[in-house]
Amino acid sequence: MDARDRWRQLGWALPWLLFQLFPIVDLIITPRPVAVRVLAAVLLVVFTAAYLDVFGRVFTRGCDPAWRSLLIVAVLGVALPVWLGTSWAGLLIYVSAAATASLPQRWVWPAVLGATAVCTAVVAAEGLLGDVFILPVMCLLTAFALQGTRHLISVNAELVEARDELARNAVAQERLRFARDLHDLLGHSLSLIALKSELAGRLAERDPARARQEMADVEVAAREALAEVRDAVSGYRQVSLAQALAEARSALSAAGVTLRTPPPGEPLPAAVDAVLGWVVREATTNVLRHSHARVVTVELASGDDGVTLTVSDDGAGGAATAGAGLSGLGERVAALGGRLSAGPSAGRGFRLAATLPTAPAVASR
Repeated sequence: MDARDRWRQLGWALPWLLFQLFPIVDLIITPRPVAVRVLAAVLLVVFTAAYLDVFGRVFTRGCDPAWRSLLIVAVLGVALPVWLGTSWAGLLIYVSAAATASLPQRWVWPAVLGATAVCTAVVAAEGLLGDVFILPVMCLLTAFALQGTRHLISVNAELVEARDELARNAVAQERLRFARDLHDLLGHSLSLIALKSELAGRLAERDPARARQEMADVEVAAREALAEVRDAVSGYRQVSLAQALAEARSALSAAGVTLRTPPPGEPLPAAVDAVLGWVVREATTNVLRHSHARVVTVELASGDDGVTLTVSDDGAGGAATAGAGLSGLGERVAALGGRLSAGPSAGRGFRLAATLPTAPAVASR
C-alpha cells in the first residue's frame, strides 16, 4: 500500500484525535512532578501511534489486524485514566473504537462494555459522573458507529469481489463464444475450400474451364471466410437459415451431393433463424467430412410452441462424432431453451435435429 492509500485509511482515525485535547490540557495545567509529566506525554504518544497503526490496517483489504498495537491501546487506554484521572478518561473512547474495528464480532461488545465500565468508574471515582456522563455514552456510540462502518466496508468488499468474478466470467464466456464461432465458421469454409481444391486438381487436365471455375469458387470461399472471421472478431456475426442453405447447396453440389430443402415459410425470430443457420452449417460440415452421403434432406416443421429443423443424410450413419462442433451447437440451442439431438437414422445415414421455441427467453449471438 502506497503513502496515499495509507493516509486515506488513517482518515478514519484522525477525526477522533480531537478527544486528546483534554489529556494535553491536563498535562499543561495540572501541577505534577516533571518526571510524571514526561512519562505521561511519552505514553500518550505511544498510545496515539498504536491507535493510528490499528486503524491504518483494519480497513485495508488483505491486511492482518495489528494485534500488538491493539494490545498497547487497550493497556494504556485503561492505565492512563486510572492513573491520571477523569481528564484522561476520553482515551477509553479510543479503546472502544479500536476494539470494535479489529476484534472478531463475538468479542466486540464484551470489550466495548468493559471500556465503558472502566470509563464510568474513573469518572464516578472523582464524583464527576453527572458532569461528564457523555464520556461513557461516547464509548457506546462510537462502537455502534464503527460497527455500521465495518459492516458497510465488508459489504463493499464482497461487492468488489463479486464484480471481479463477474468480469472473469464475462471474459471466459466471450472466449468460449469466440472459439465456438471460429470453429463453426472455419470448419465449414475450410472444408469447402479443401473439397473444391481437390476437385479442381482432378479436373485440371480433363476440363480446364471447370477447374478454373472451381478455383474461382475457392477464392470466393476464402474471401468469405476471411470476412466471416473479421465479423466474428467484431462480435457481429449472424448466420441466417436462408444463407446457410444457399452455402450448403453450393458446397454439397461441388461434392456431388444432392440437397433437398423445404419451401420458404413464415419468417422466424432473428435469434431462432440464426441458430438454425448454425445447425445447417454444422450438418453440412459433417456431411463433407464424414458421411460419404449422396442425398441430404432438410426439413422444417413449425408448430404453435416451436419449430423443428431436421437434417438427415443417407451416408455412413454413425461416422459423425460429438466433437467440438456439436458441443458448441448444443450450447447455442440450449441458450434459447431448445434441445438438440444427433445420431444415426433409423435406417441409413445420420440425423441432426434441433427444436427451438419461437419466442426464446434468451437471445443468441
